Order: sequence, then structure tokens, then C-alpha cells
Amino acid sequence: MDGFESNEGVILVAATNRPDVLDPALLRPGRFDRRVVVGRPDVKGREQILRVHTKKVPLGDDVDLMVLARGTPGFAGADLANLVNEAALVAARHNRKVVMQLDFELAKDRVIMGAERKSMMLSDEEKMNTAYHEAGHALLAVLIPDADPLHKVTIIPRGMALGLTMQLPVDDKHSYNKGYLEAQLAILMGGRIAEEIFMKQMTTGAGNDIERATDMARKMVCEWGMSDLGPLSYGKKEEQIFLGREISQHRDYSESTAIAIDAQVRKLVDNGYARARKFIEANKDAMVRIAEALLEREVLDGSEVKQLIQGETLSAFRTNPKPAKSDDDKVAPPSSLGGLRIPPLADGPSPA
Repeated sequence: MDGFESNEGVILVAATNRPDVLDPALLRPGRFDRRVVVGRPDVKGREQILRVHTKKVPLGDDVDLMVLARGTPGFAGADLANLVNEAALVAARHNRKVVMQLDFELAKDRVIMGAERKSMMLSDEEKMNTAYHEAGHALLAVLIPDADPLHKVTIIPRGMALGLTMQLPVDDKHSYNKGYLEAQLAILMGGRIAEEIFMKQMTTGAGNDIERATDMARKMVCEWGMSDLGPLSYGKKEEQIFLGREISQHRDYSESTAIAIDAQVRKLVDNGYARARKFIEANKDAMVRIAEALLEREVLDGSEVKQLIQGETLSAFRTNPKPAKSDDDKVAPPSSLGGLRIPPLADGPSPA
């Protein structure tokens, strides 16, 4: 990169996913001396990206790209292209000449939560356990303040999960307050508590929820200063330059501090557990209504869960269109872009 005169007007552009491991010599003035961070698009950016990818796709009159943009937080351009591609496939399977909003919703479920495992047969006991597990997540997502709105809950097996509860934020979030994180801890505990109260047992289905809750609580204590230990950071992470990922964590605190950290993590998780149990025990009738509706319909959206909590009766049974072919029989489109899978907030039971 040396040897250019100052008046030649040569601009050198490069891109990397790991700016933290670049040699400082590359970043000296006169070389790569400007940094432009390209993050994931916001809601307006996602809407414009969807407009680009749907230009050659015949859309139905009910398609609202702004609604789709708000429902896809964290999606990159490739994810949105994949969403449009999947929606076109869904419409083609149902012999429709235009892509409708329903097709986009079904495609979004597939991209975010994974493909339906239609060949997986669950016993009545497993299905009931999954229904109460997801009902616990859904009830808390609706009732607990500071939580993201409930979008959908399902007991249809997808990916490695037997059921899923999905929340979507109203707006893009770039930082989280303590109240929001405490609400997530309670919601994650809802599945295990529902199993204990209504099924009188514990299953392996809550394993992922417990892991995520513990990890979140530890970050609140060690990284974000949200505990009684104060605004201190514990544990310096060490990254291997050639592996490009975190490989170990250096312990820069005493044994007594480690004991205090464990106590604070336990306190945060226990508080979330107690808070979730209080809500569920106070709304047992609503829990039963949600679980029974899940067993009947298999999928409920946020508004339907709210109706059940308020004691209202749902409208007539909603039938979803059945695809003409299975996912394995579909024909690959001319241009298929792979996307990142965005995990839902609260995962349901997964097979042991």
C-alpha cells in the first residue's frame, strides 16, 4: 500500500469480520485510516431491503412490508432475501400466483424457528407436558411488565425443540435495562415451573432455558455490574488470534469474590424463579386454558393468548393451509441465499 503520491487520488477499500485482530501497521494514517462499521439494518433499512428483494415477486394486496420489517429484528440482508425466497416457495406449494402475507408469516416461522418436523410423533404425555411448558412461557411473556410482546407460541416440533415461544420487540433495541433482563429470567423459568405445578415432574425440556438464564445472570454480575457487587467487571476474556473466537477466560479475582459471584448469580435466578411461580400460581385457570388451546390448535398468536388469559372464547378453529408437498420434495429456487437463524427468546423442550 506504499508508494502512492498524495495527489493521485487512490482509495483502497477492504473489509473484515475481525477488526480487533488487525495489525496496527495496517491502520496507520495513509493506509486503512478510516473505519466504517456496517451493522445489521434497522427497521427502516429492513423495509428498504425487502422492497429490493420483492421487486420481481408478485405480491398480494394484503402484504405489508413494514409489518414484516418490524417482525424481523436482527435480520441481515441475506436473511431477508432468504425470507422472500421461502415465502415464494410457500405460495408455489399452494398453487398461488401471488405471495400473500400468510406466506411471509409461514416463511418467517421456518427461518426463525426451523422447519416443522412433521414426521416426529409425540406421546400424549409428552405433548401435554410440552403444552404446559410453552403455556408457562407464554403466560409470563404477556403478564410480566418490561418484557417484549408475545408474538407466537407453538407445540409443533421445529429444529431440535418440541415447542417454541417467540417474542418480538416493538422497536429495535441496542441496550437492555435491568428490569428487562429480570423479566427474561422469569420468563425462562416459566416452563420448568409449569411442569412442576401441572405435571408434577421435572423433564430435560427446560435444560436450554436454565442454561440461558444462568448465562444471562452471570453476565449481569460479571460484565454489566447489575448486582450487589457493584459496577465491577470480573473475568478478562482471552481470545486466540487465529481461531477468531473466545477460547478461555482469565480469572482475575480472589476465591472469596468467586463465592460472592456465585451467590449473586444464584440470587438473580432464584428471584426470577420465585417471580415466575407467583404469576403462574395466581393464574392457574388461564394456564389450563392456554395449554388446552395449544393441544387443540398447536399454534397460538399473542392476541389469542391474551384472550385466553382474560377468559374470552377464541373464534372458530383456525385452519392453516397444508402444503402440497413435504419440505424434502421442494425444488430449489434459481438463487438461494442462506441466512443466519435467529433463536427465539424462550426455547421449549428439546429431545434428550
